[in-house]
Parts: sequence; C-alpha cells; structure tokens
Amino acid sequence: MTKALVVVESPAKAKTIEKFLGKNYLVKASMGHLRDLPKSQFGVDIEHGFEPKYINIRGKGELIKSLKEAAKNADTVYLATDPDREGEAIAWHLAHILNIPEQTTCRIEFNEITKPAIQQAVKKPRPINMPRVYAQQARRILDRIVGYKLSPLLWRKVRKGLSAGRVQSVAVRLICDREKEIQAFIPEEYWTITAKLKEKPNSKAFDAELATIDGKKLDVNNEAQAQRIVVELNQAEFIVSDVKQRERKRNPYPPFITSSLQQEAARKLGFTSRKTMMVAQQLYEGLDIGQAGQVGLITYMRTDSTRVAETAQQEARNYIESKFGSDYLPDKAPVYANKKSQDAHEAIRPTTLGLPPEAVAPSLSKDQLKLYTLIWERFIASQMNPAIYDTLTVEITAGRYKFKATGSQLKFPGFLAAFSGAIGKGKEVEQNSDSDLDNEATLPELKSGQILKLYKLLPNQHFTEPPPRYTEASLVKVLEEKGIGRPSTYAPTIETIVERGYVERIDKKFQPTELGFVVLDLLKQYFNKIVDVEFTAGMEDQLDDIAEGNVSWFEVLEQFYGPFANDLSFAEEAIGHVELPVEVSDVACENCGRMMVIKQGRYGSFLACPGFPACRNTKPVLKDIGVKCPKCGGAIVERQTKRRRIFYGCENYPECDFTTWDMPLKENCPVCGAYMIRHKYKNGGFATICSSESCSSRQTSDNKE
Repeated sequence: MTKALVVVESPAKAKTIEKFLGKNYLVKASMGHLRDLPKSQFGVDIEHGFEPKYINIRGKGELIKSLKEAAKNADTVYLATDPDREGEAIAWHLAHILNIPEQTTCRIEFNEITKPAIQQAVKKPRPINMPRVYAQQARRILDRIVGYKLSPLLWRKVRKGLSAGRVQSVAVRLICDREKEIQAFIPEEYWTITAKLKEKPNSKAFDAELATIDGKKLDVNNEAQAQRIVVELNQAEFIVSDVKQRERKRNPYPPFITSSLQQEAARKLGFTSRKTMMVAQQLYEGLDIGQAGQVGLITYMRTDSTRVAETAQQEARNYIESKFGSDYLPDKAPVYANKKSQDAHEAIRPTTLGLPPEAVAPSLSKDQLKLYTLIWERFIASQMNPAIYDTLTVEITAGRYKFKATGSQLKFPGFLAAFSGAIGKGKEVEQNSDSDLDNEATLPELKSGQILKLYKLLPNQHFTEPPPRYTEASLVKVLEEKGIGRPSTYAPTIETIVERGYVERIDKKFQPTELGFVVLDLLKQYFNKIVDVEFTAGMEDQLDDIAEGNVSWFEVLEQFYGPFANDLSFAEEAIGHVELPVEVSDVACENCGRMMVIKQGRYGSFLACPGFPACRNTKPVLKDIGVKCPKCGGAIVERQTKRRRIFYGCENYPECDFTTWDMPLKENCPVCGAYMIRHKYKNGGFATICSSESCSSRQTSDNKE
C-alpha cells in the first residue's frame, strides 16, 4: 500500500507524528515557508490589485524536489502545518508547489501533538481556509509596502540599515512616549504617618496608617506639617472605632495564552519573549521522554483563547480530586471569558497530566523544565477553587484623626496549593505574588471601643515617582491591551527594535536611543498613521475581518495605500538630510587628536573620529570591568560580537590577544593562584571557578550560583 504523505513544518514534529501514525504514513517537514515575496525586489503589483509575486525561497530547491517526489508517490497528501494564519498560508503555498487543487480536503490541524489528537486529525481533513490565507497575505503585503517604501526613505534621509515596520514603529513610540513622561516628571513631596499601637504595654505592636484628618483624605506635603500632626497625636487617645471582619476570595488566573505566558516567563523566569517562544516550541513539538518516547508536552503556544477542551478539564478535575481532595474542586469546571479572540485553538496547557514536571525533569533542559512547570502549575490552578482569606479592617480614632489597619489570614489555600512551595504554616508565600492580601499583616483580635497604647509615631517622607520604563513583560502587556499586533508578533517585534538601535535594554528595562527619538519624530510628522496606536489596532481588526470572510483583502490594502502613497511622496520632497545628535566622548583619536564621538551602528554603539572622511578611525565602545589582563596587565573590557554576544578581552588588542567568554574576576584561585572566572553552563547555571582547566579545584567546584 502506498503511504499517505503528511507535511508538517518542523523535523522535530515530523518525528513525533510519524511514530503516532504508523507505517502507512510518511511524515516530512517543509522547514517553514517554501514560497515568499522576493527579497531583491518589491514583489507586489500595486497597479493590478496588489497581486503578489511569489517565488520559491532560495536554498529550498532540494527540499521542494524531495517533497514533490514524495507527493507523487503517495495516494493522499495531508498538509499539517501550524493551526494559525501563518500555518494556513504555508499549507496554501505547499498545495501550489505540490499541484494540489485548492478545494481538495488536504488540510488537517491539531492543537496538541498527542496520539489521539493526531489520529483524529487525519480522519477530518478539510479544504484550505482561504479567508485565513488572505488575512496572512494582506498582513504580508502591508508589511512589504511599509518596509520597502518607507525604509529606503529613512536610509536616504537618516542612515542606512534602518527600518520602519507597522507594529515595531508603534512599539518604539510607546517606549519613547514613556521616556518623555519620565523626563518631564516633577516629583512632589508627601508624607505618611504610621502609628505603632499595642493592646497592652507588653503585647506585640501592629501598624495603623493615618487616613483622614477631620473626615478629609490625608494631604501632608511638608515636614513642618507632619511634625505638627505628630505633636498633636502624642496627646491624643487612640480608640478602636470600628471593626469589620469578612471573608475574601482570591480567584485563580485563567490558563496561559501567548501574551500572558510571555509576561509571566519574563516576570518569574527572566526569559525574553523570544526565548519563551523558542522553549515553548520545543515543548510543543515533542521531546524524548524516556520510555514514553517522543512526546509533545504542551498544546499549541500561539493562541489568544483561554478555552480548554472538555476532556482536558475532566482530566484536570480527576487529578485535583486525587491529589488535593474534593474541597479544592469547583462544582463546575471554570470557563474564562476571552478578550477579543480568534478562538482558533485552546489555551496553553499540558497535553496530558500523566507527565508532571517531576516525572519529565531528567529528560528536560533547565529552561524547558522551568517553562513546563510554569505552564503546568498555571493550568492546574486555573481549574481549582478560589483561595479564601479572613480579613480584618480596623478604624482607630485619635481626636480629629482617623487611622486604618488591615490584616488577613489565609483560611483555605484553594488554587494556591498548585504552586510549588506555595503553602507554609497556613500562610501563602507564592513567589512573586501580586495580591495585596499577601502583604497584609495579622492583626490582634480588637473590639470597638477598645483603648490602645501608642508605642511610636513614624512620620515618613516620600516623593511621587515617574511612571516606570517598560520591561519585556509590561511592554507585551500594553501591546496586547491596545490591540497592537498579535501574540505571535511580540517576540520578533521586540528583537527588531533592539537590533535596529531604536531602543536599548538597560537593567531589563527599555530605554530609547537618540536614533529612536529622531526616527519616531520623523514618522510622527510625516507618517502619523504608521505610529498611531488606534490606527494600528484598527488595522489588526480589519485583518481579523478578512480572516472571518467579512471583508475583501484587496479593499483593506486599497484603503491603506492611497493615503500612504501621498504621504510618501510629500515626505520625499519635504525632508532634507537629518543629522543625528552627536555625543562627544573623552577618548582622543590616536590618528589626528580629535575627541572621538559616539555613533550608533548596525551592531550597536561605536566610537568614530569626527574628522571623517579625512580620518576614518573607528573603535568599539569598551566597558572596563575593573580587572587587569593576566597577559599584559592592561584593562579587561567587555566587548560584543556582531550577534551581540558578550565576551571579554584586553584593551590593548591586537597587541594583546587575550579573550574569554567567561567574565574574569578580581579574586585569585586559592589553590593555584590563577584568576577566577564567572562561568556560565549550557543549562543556564553559573559558577565561580578557577580559569585554569588543569587546577584541581575545577574538579571539585560545587559553588553554583
């Protein structure tokens, strides 16, 4: 019998699926897209309905030949690319290459790579969903129009190597606008007053915060005012005026979608969005889990739906009841409301609860295990009962002043029990928890009318703070909230704006560069719609409408291109050459003596002589780490490769060729006297070890950080 051919995107996935389908199926990988718009030309015929010119991607010739041969020898061809718009478009291109008619029931999709899901999928093939293909094609052409029409303008007017994508330009605007808020912020002084009170002279003190004065909200703006209040309070009697006890529920969070996974992985694991998606892809495509073989551990990781299959909910309910007991199980499986969602596939969850993190730990890398545990615990918690707290709110009157004290005690852990180490001695200690309940102290049992002893008054000076710079997590959150891009675009968008030099990551926060400000101001002046948040979000809505078959992709492109072409023509005439601001360094050019300036290049900042073109001297910007070179005694400096990987070398290069990937330290080895290094292991761990590989301490080092 001739085998049926199944074409997937990645070879890892192909290996897993072939095992599930058996000997009558041949599974091959397309390695992503095989056809695309050409890189060397615009590739879109504006005059004839925005007709795209697709070509086979260079270097894919042998793969295409192999797939054609396999399709020719197969009775049936199934296109099993990813279950999203991009995957639908890849399937459509594959159908063209393999000469499969458009309406043939050749398309299969699945949300998880498990045996039941794969076997069920091949029983339900369908035609290619053309509205989804048109939506992806419209996005691709929109990005091509902006990229290939606007980017060359920036090359001519500002600097070569720049780009101006639809989503990335808005991301840069958000970061620049936040920086301007910070720069314009004027801190204002304010004071708080805390009373430390006791039931009796020898009992434990608790804190109460001054809330109102004469029934009005506290507004203390200077030290003199605070000290007058303190003097008055020292003469007052503190009496409990009201005690409110109640029960408060803390509901579990929904299971992960792409954006929330990226946010939590950034917040709890320190992962970039790019790293999160890379590791999640590995968990989805399948890993070798001992006797179980190649298994996909999570469902598809590009989703904006919190929906969970009934079978998965039932499995979770059985697991929760057996592990935690019936008290932790809701009467009905929870259903979480989706924000605007395509609902094409489920939330991100484990494919089976028969493989808990501790069972698969030996087969996973450190990063894979961290992310799998995060997904596992979030899913289990999402299917459990709320946590319950006993809360106490106490109002205390002291003359014309009123204080407030709040406390809480965990009564029932509920979903918190799903988190590793979350429960200890009746108190919730979930790492990185963001609940106000977790920060409240336990109060003594107080009664209305009770007189309290004043132990101490603490007036504290504060200043209002500017809004914080965006982190990876908070930037993803605001992009999602404003409807900018889609979850699958966040990781590449963030990497692009960093690589282009528009923003920098400093202490895990994004700061715009001078280049970022210059390019943004230019776009705001001449292409305001490109960087307008509402316009970009509206464009995403229109792409959704195309995917749902409600609007023509041609109409969407036509409405966009007319005004854009007019703006482009005007900007070409109106903009002269834009001079970037120059920052003068304290480094003198060794060739001509001028003070070198800091410039932004394709690979980051560098020093250049201002005498260009007469003097073409350039040097990298070097960061002295405070350690002497073991070869020549010069300073060790931090350098970067073209791919921005950090390494360390001597400032006297090329005269001194000392380099190392590991950060040298000031300390010397107590065993052999060689310099120590901070060594990074492949699994992500660090250790302080001797730089000499022959040193005996290297064999016994166990001081991993």
